[in-house]
Amino acid sequence: MTDAIATTGLTKNYGRKTALNDCTLTVPTGRIVGLVGPNGAGKSTLLQLACGLLRPTTGSIEVLGERPGNGPEHTARIGFVAQDTPTYAHLSIAEHLRLGRALNRGWDDALARERIEQLGLDPAQRAGKLSGGQRSQLALTLAVAKRPELLLLDEPVAALDPLARREFLQGLMEHTAEHGTSLVLSSHLIADLERTCDYLVVLVDSRIRLAGDVEELLAQHHRVTGARREASSLPSGHEVVYQSHTGKQSTMIVRSSAPIEDPWWTVEQLSMEDLVLAYMTEAGRIAPARVLEGHR
Repeated sequence: MTDAIATTGLTKNYGRKTALNDCTLTVPTGRIVGLVGPNGAGKSTLLQLACGLLRPTTGSIEVLGERPGNGPEHTARIGFVAQDTPTYAHLSIAEHLRLGRALNRGWDDALARERIEQLGLDPAQRAGKLSGGQRSQLALTLAVAKRPELLLLDEPVAALDPLARREFLQGLMEHTAEHGTSLVLSSHLIADLERTCDYLVVLVDSRIRLAGDVEELLAQHHRVTGARREASSLPSGHEVVYQSHTGKQSTMIVRSSAPIEDPWWTVEQLSMEDLVLAYMTEAGRIAPARVLEGHR
């Protein structure tokens, strides 16, 4: 089966600044992928490379088995909503839909009109008069009405209030479930991704820190707490993602495919948020106590 995205040594430089550095990644088709990382980690750059708006400095990227931007037929298979959810303020909703129909050979006009009706939007209203949530829904409508095989969304809910965010994500999940669309959703709102995504990619400092099936990753990672000891005391095959020590106690985030059966350790499962924050902490981006104390 062709992967949704496959990269090898992917690097993108802007002058002296490295936005992505030697990234090798495989994202399967048919998955809802959460792309997570701090601001400036390279998430937007990766999505823009995937849809063909940028070219790699070195390395390679394939999307749905082809090089991004490899002709209009391949471009039509990909839907992309940029971080600023671009719409034209002076155009009405109806004019946006007519523009989408004119520019996309696979345009599903019935789907577009049905979504606008379900959202309760007035086709005559200009985009500049819409709320942030409504503009996001319009931009998503333009993307999904292409009937893409792969949908790339860059921080689509960052500016929305909690209710608008929930409605947006609910509509998105309904669409992907109905049409079998592969989805990559970039966000720093981990709690939202935890409810929607089954595959996780963590980008920190322009590098891939973690990637894989969410259930498998959660099964492999644990928080262990016990009397102070060094990480070297753990059995072989236990990778310490992060560690913190007080005078009497040690707390570690550990990755292991084998059970941790040492009775001196108290072992706890991690949430997706715990997992993501552990890898971001390891890179020195956030206060370690947030991860090591857990989220209860």
